[in-house]
Amino acid sequence: MSEQTSTATSAPSGTRSKRKISWDVVRAGCVMLVMLYHATFLGVFLHPELESRELVFPYQVGASLLLLISGYFACVTIGRGPVLRYWWGRVARLLPPFLAAVVLIYAVMRLFPVDGWFDPGWGDLLANLLMLWNWHPQDHPFIDGSHWTVPLQLMGFTAAALLYRSSWGRGPRLRVVLWAAVLLPVAQWPLRVSNPPELYRMLVDGIGAHRWHLLVAGVVIWLWSTRRIGTPHFCALLASCMVAQALHNYSETPEGLVADWGSTVAVCAGMVVVAATAYGPDWNRVVPDWVGRRVQWFAGISYGVFLTHQTIGYIVSRKLQDAGAGPTAQTAAMVGTGVVVGWLLTRVVERPAHRFLMGTYDRLRPGPAKSA
Repeated sequence: MSEQTSTATSAPSGTRSKRKISWDVVRAGCVMLVMLYHATFLGVFLHPELESRELVFPYQVGASLLLLISGYFACVTIGRGPVLRYWWGRVARLLPPFLAAVVLIYAVMRLFPVDGWFDPGWGDLLANLLMLWNWHPQDHPFIDGSHWTVPLQLMGFTAAALLYRSSWGRGPRLRVVLWAAVLLPVAQWPLRVSNPPELYRMLVDGIGAHRWHLLVAGVVIWLWSTRRIGTPHFCALLASCMVAQALHNYSETPEGLVADWGSTVAVCAGMVVVAATAYGPDWNRVVPDWVGRRVQWFAGISYGVFLTHQTIGYIVSRKLQDAGAGPTAQTAAMVGTGVVVGWLLTRVVERPAHRFLMGTYDRLRPGPAKSA
């Protein structure tokens, strides 16, 4: 993780990126998969009174791949400038829009309540702002379930910064860290699914150990794409990440453990796509400019869309159904609302907050201007 690369760093969200168009296609595609999963499957599963959709995408894949991509780009960007500025840049990018999204979603839930649905109070708002869901899920339900990736990204970027500053962030020691981050959660999986003590569950789920392999997969793909590890080592590590993903996708039911093989296969296939994107040439020769510009625009607002589309979209769907709209119109409205609200969050909060926080950092700790 300590070596720099020649890959261009990402541009500020919502602006034209210097990054390969292939990355924007992949990122935009992942966010669309998240929205389709929520709009066509999970919303009806969580709220059975919503009409069944004619087109259903039942695979939980997009958010997992977005976390993997975060691991990859942590490696791409960490060598550019002081490591503290790198870490602050990640916090400045992730945290302000997340906090604003929680407050916005809470306000929408309070202003447009649905009978029988979760009606959050001030304590729920505070718990979500503090990201307490995985630590005490029985006491602190999600205001928006999509937010589970945010603490994992923050922890991943913090771990990357700490490793970068130590001897464990390079060479053979880094490989030991990567293998341990995959194999230790796999080794404790039988205990995790056998009704463990609450303290154990709280610690393991609170730090997201069962999803570490997604961040590791991103790092491994970067190492391989920059020729820092050989193909056999890459294949072994990525295969281990796939095994960890398969174990993660087992869920406990009254009939016992049930595997979600559809989502597992989809995520594993996505790992291969991301690896091919990192290793191969840009797709600019096959993506027309007019398509590329729109993809880059959507990729630039994708974090805002990801943060705001789910719960607000469910409320929009229910209100439209009560007004007589059919399932296709509800799905289209949920996707459209997510794009509009995500764009507003990007324009009003994400970009200005990031500029302000990075400008404040540079004033307090002047140094060479580097990408954030």
